[in-house]
Amino acid sequence: MKEELHTGDSWLCMAAEGYAVEPSELIQWLGGLERIEGAKLPHGWAQPAFDAAGWQPAVPFAPMRNPYGERVGWALQPRPIPPLYERETAFAGIVRAEGCAAERLEAMRGPERVPVVVPAAAKIWLELDAALLTTGYLHVAFSGGAGAEIRLICAECYEPEASDIGDGRIKGVRTMAEGGKLVGDPDVYSAAGVGTPERPEVYEPFWFRTFRYVRVEIAAGNEPIALHGIGYRETGYPLEPTGAFDCSDDELNQIWRMSLNTLRRCMHETYEDCPYYEQLQYTMDTRLQMLYTYHLTTDDRLARKAIEDFHSSQLPSGMLQCRFPSMLTQVIPGFSLYWIDMLDEHYRYFGDIALVNRYRASMLKLLDWFERYRTPEGIVGMLPYELWTHFDWVESWPYGAPPTQDDGPMTLHSLMYAAGLRKAAGLLEAGGWRDAAGELRGRAEAVIEAVHRLCWSAERQLYANCPGTGDFSVHAQIWAVLAGAVAGEAAAELLRRTFADDTLPVASLPQTFASMRALESCGLHALAFKEWDRWRLFLGLELTTLPEMAHGTPRSDCHAWSALPLYEFSATVLGVRPGAPGFARIRIAPRPEGLAWANGTTPTPHGPVKTAWRLDGDAFILTVDAPTDIPVDIVLPDGAIQEAKGGQTIHARCSLRRQAGMIQKFKAIQ
Repeated sequence: MKEELHTGDSWLCMAAEGYAVEPSELIQWLGGLERIEGAKLPHGWAQPAFDAAGWQPAVPFAPMRNPYGERVGWALQPRPIPPLYERETAFAGIVRAEGCAAERLEAMRGPERVPVVVPAAAKIWLELDAALLTTGYLHVAFSGGAGAEIRLICAECYEPEASDIGDGRIKGVRTMAEGGKLVGDPDVYSAAGVGTPERPEVYEPFWFRTFRYVRVEIAAGNEPIALHGIGYRETGYPLEPTGAFDCSDDELNQIWRMSLNTLRRCMHETYEDCPYYEQLQYTMDTRLQMLYTYHLTTDDRLARKAIEDFHSSQLPSGMLQCRFPSMLTQVIPGFSLYWIDMLDEHYRYFGDIALVNRYRASMLKLLDWFERYRTPEGIVGMLPYELWTHFDWVESWPYGAPPTQDDGPMTLHSLMYAAGLRKAAGLLEAGGWRDAAGELRGRAEAVIEAVHRLCWSAERQLYANCPGTGDFSVHAQIWAVLAGAVAGEAAAELLRRTFADDTLPVASLPQTFASMRALESCGLHALAFKEWDRWRLFLGLELTTLPEMAHGTPRSDCHAWSALPLYEFSATVLGVRPGAPGFARIRIAPRPEGLAWANGTTPTPHGPVKTAWRLDGDAFILTVDAPTDIPVDIVLPDGAIQEAKGGQTIHARCSLRRQAGMIQKFKAIQ
């Protein structure tokens, strides 16, 4: 006998009156904020003793079964991810208030829970501090006060009084309340007056909100209103990290903790670009977030769901939507190729070739979309006007692309396509499709040859952003290395020239991952380590999460692509990565640049890898504990390789005299 779960005509319902969603210029992608007339709500409807007189039987939307295979209604499926956690949480403190003494407000929050009474026609406001930027369901409890208006304004930080969302945001030290203001649009609730001290009326917005600070404004009507409490239930994906990191530089330790809080706040039913403004799952952001997650936990359920989500977004043309699920279709061609990175990296960390094989047809269809736009000269040509050409939020690039985007094909599209072809070829070969893999590699070589011929500037010794133009950037050089257009010492020389040229637009935070991979592939780790100077600046701004960008004034104070330290500190400073798919082998290649010691834990499907290293004079001393019977390849900073097997403590050491000379050489180049 099959069990059924559905809302049939035995359910009772009523039209929800008094509830409206108002558009917000500030968070327009979230759909707006609430305005509710409490007197029109059916208070107590969730209680067993509620009188449902006047409620009507539900009218089924569609029959539950159709013998002819026609799709009707919505079919329930097993939930692929665990429920979000909810944890009742109190605010850390009150920053400031007006209309009520601070002692009275603290008494309301204290163990005696003494209510604050707002007299008829009076107004009060208070601003609460959650201590960390967080996500949660706000709730305000009160009694009496029919007609009183309660406004909840959520904000990421304090901003100077001159800050304006229309003419220009200004952000400085995020905790600067004096001379500052909280910027946000309100949820508004008009009290019904049905609450009592024993059973207060409670207002809780339907959707979770994002905030570090919350401003509560109460304007009493013709009768007093008693405020009993303000709190929230913190919510998010139940991320339970086992990965950890600690080192001799406490600033980097703080940045690790900020990165972890950033990732947590951008994980709910999907990965999110930012929780305050959009809550959208973008391909570029999500690919990075998945990789960060792998260095914290072996729970890949949200990652697998994200892979399926973007697969489900595929358009008939083969192109993937750049954000999904989404009510509006949006396409950024370059972003779609990050989906192939998702498949490649999941395979490397978990070894699930069946997952890769499930999506290989969609992967080929996507790559064929780019192939159809190749010009007779061999590069990816101009793409349809309705698509968004976006690569990175560079300060001098309008809408995220070089200014020459209308002058001709973008070199980055060809390089990213070639890199995607190479990764897809590796995945197809792993699944047994060797002929198809060979075809993709042939395509990649043809694209690279065309890029050399059309985009290389012999005069500047750089790849141009667009063929035949004098427009250059760090990005084209990075992707030339990642795509295999240049390799070995030639690649290293290209990157040395690139990073020594301060006239070139530099990669912003999301493209720093690509930058570091290119530098690392050429042995230029010391140049990569300097990138952390941009993250150090955030500490002086008293952020608790990492913002969308480092230059200018970032819109978002919590953007998960910036949580790069979660990967880098684990994968490069500790040096732990898969040596074979699914960690069938473990590769440990630590990099000591700028540090005296580091230790931490990296999760794998076979168990944790515990790594600790320290410097003792010129000696680099490493200790590793790895899962039993798993082969371990240790690559020491001097290049020496040591093979071992997990299950017992592994010791290794080398001299850093030669390494120190290499670091000084790179510093001189800079």
